[in-house]
Amino acid sequence: MADIVIKAAYASVVEDDEEGLLFVGFAEGEAEDEAYALFRQPLAGGAVWFEVTDESFGAEDAVSAVVAGPKGLEISLRPELAGRFGWAGSVAIRIRPEAEGRDEAFAALAAMLGPVFRLA
Repeated sequence: MADIVIKAAYASVVEDDEEGLLFVGFAEGEAEDEAYALFRQPLAGGAVWFEVTDESFGAEDAVSAVVAGPKGLEISLRPELAGRFGWAGSVAIRIRPEAEGRDEAFAALAAMLGPVFRLA
């Protein structure tokens, strides 16, 4: 079982041309205090930032593996960065196949993460 579990109601993919960033997010809801997971990368490519529920619980190049399956995502974090995530080593994002934005978010993550991303 994952150290952190997010039960996402929806996913989103946002390209911010002003900041030059691509965001892929999963959230339990729309309120500011609800849990979320966010991947961020420059549009030109490069290092991926990953955070969970707060920017202080995030790091660049923190993700070592992402496995996508029918229940959502299983994310393994780099052990040397566990302190940035409250000593968590893994994050599960539970999101139903019919959830809004799920397929688009999975496709964007596959492109963003390359060989780190795989289907179960």
